[in-house]
Amino acid sequence: MGSSRPAREKSTKLWTVGAGIVAALTVCGLTATVLTGSNSSTSTPSSTPVVVAPSSGGTRGQSTDGVPVGYPRTEAGAKAAAANYVTVSGSSSFLADKAVRHRAIRVMSSARTAADAIEEADRSAGSSGRKPAVARTGVLAAHVLGFDIHKATVHLWTTTVRGSAVGATSPQLAFRSVTVGLVWERGDWRVSSSSSGPGLVAPVDVRQTVNVAGDFVDYTAGQAVDPVVSGVVGTDGFPASYARTAAGARAAATSAAQLYGDPRFFTDSSWRHRMLAATASPDTLDSTRTDSDSTARLVVDNRGLGADGKTSDGSPLVTRTAVLGVRPVSYSEQAASVELWTASVGGIAGDDETQRPRIAFLRMTVDLVWGGGSWRTTAVTPGEPLVPSFSATEPASAAERFAEVGGVDDAPATA
Repeated sequence: MGSSRPAREKSTKLWTVGAGIVAALTVCGLTATVLTGSNSSTSTPSSTPVVVAPSSGGTRGQSTDGVPVGYPRTEAGAKAAAANYVTVSGSSSFLADKAVRHRAIRVMSSARTAADAIEEADRSAGSSGRKPAVARTGVLAAHVLGFDIHKATVHLWTTTVRGSAVGATSPQLAFRSVTVGLVWERGDWRVSSSSSGPGLVAPVDVRQTVNVAGDFVDYTAGQAVDPVVSGVVGTDGFPASYARTAAGARAAATSAAQLYGDPRFFTDSSWRHRMLAATASPDTLDSTRTDSDSTARLVVDNRGLGADGKTSDGSPLVTRTAVLGVRPVSYSEQAASVELWTASVGGIAGDDETQRPRIAFLRMTVDLVWGGGSWRTTAVTPGEPLVPSFSATEPASAAERFAEVGGVDDAPATA
């Protein structure tokens, strides 16, 4: 372990529930810590989860040449296609291997634009210099600018980490704003255009210390996989049943992390309880709801939020959790464990710059069990934060600007 790795902070402690540890509490505990500046706990519902059939037009887990495919012909499906596009095109293999890059573009792009996309990608890869051993992209927000069943335009706010896992320089954090145009072609969403530029800059939480380069070795190419989202949801609006596979377990853990980072987790008790029932194991539901309600009240009281999730001056709460990478730990048909590397943003988008949304990084091992026709979270073991380097001279975006990415409609697609 590197000498600069910080000691475990109480803000990322294990949240004990009965004989185990409830997995999702670590995610909302981290977000709540960013929001409140203090230690906190969280919670879950007592009703038995209902398994619902996926919406028509999409099947979770399909891929061609290692690239996700098979999206539903919905807004959520379009969001998922755009998110996977930026994740795949920012990966180490895509940047370093021309054959991988060309195959991926042919799968993801429309027939009309594939040749131009390949040329542009080769030009960008060739001018980027040394290929990063660590190349991860997390989607913090996704907003549909336009949609019909033939085409869609999706605007993404992403955080990227690029660099080496050896030497004196840690991988570098950056934020990007990406707009992806999509068309429905050959029975799926295909990329027809894309453009990108600098994104909103959320400063790193001051309680987290940058890790040394060697600490990132577990998230180099070949050691971890990128998160994959499908946009497939059930009739209740939450992710539908997952496949009884290792990939299905990874997807369930990814979605849980994203859902626990949604602002509705803190401001809408009905949504929170329904979400918990859809994701957590029945054995931990009661205790998780108790803890979750406690954390939500802490955030609401600390930030002075009303029932609409805004402060008295109309400034909205902004929270998001992105998954940067997933490492398989163990798998059987009955139980699975995966490690997630996450980035959580929390704060208030308003005139008070001291409440500006900030970003924090955490590793966690999520344990799941198979039950009720899907994977359910049961426990988490938080790991030490894994914090990339960042430019101390790059100015943070004004707090009020984060309202652009904080709304319910800006939530990224789930896995």
